[in-house]
Amino acid sequence: MIPQQEACRPTVSMTFEQMLERVRYEGAYPTRARAEEAVRAVLASLGRQLTGDERVELAVRLPHEAAVVLTSEIPATEPLTGWGFVEDLSCRTGGTTATTRWDTGTVLRVVAQFAGEELLGRILTQLPTGYALLFGRAELTRAA
Repeated sequence: MIPQQEACRPTVSMTFEQMLERVRYEGAYPTRARAEEAVRAVLASLGRQLTGDERVELAVRLPHEAAVVLTSEIPATEPLTGWGFVEDLSCRTGGTTATTRWDTGTVLRVVAQFAGEELLGRILTQLPTGYALLFGRAELTRAA
């Protein structure tokens, strides 16, 4: 019998190179280097937003190189909304907000596959509003 925790783990298993190729394909990037640039920038920024068990669990599920990028950043003291995340990343990379939004959505949709539904739900609960759409999920709100 599979322990409950193991049953919730995603089945995605790939190398960092395979992850880059997935991002390159899904984001329609012209080169693998451009896809890697997006992956590194988005993961570093995500690492500034995630804390606690969710940060650790996500790092364990990512390829080693991606996990190093995610955990190399010290979490920020003030969390950013989803749009604030895109704007902050845009300023850090020198890109437009439209391009940065594309990069963020592309990378985080692939990261969501590594996380799996249960962990992604906990990550989205921890983060301020606006991240669900970046991960390719509907932004659910409670009725008043």
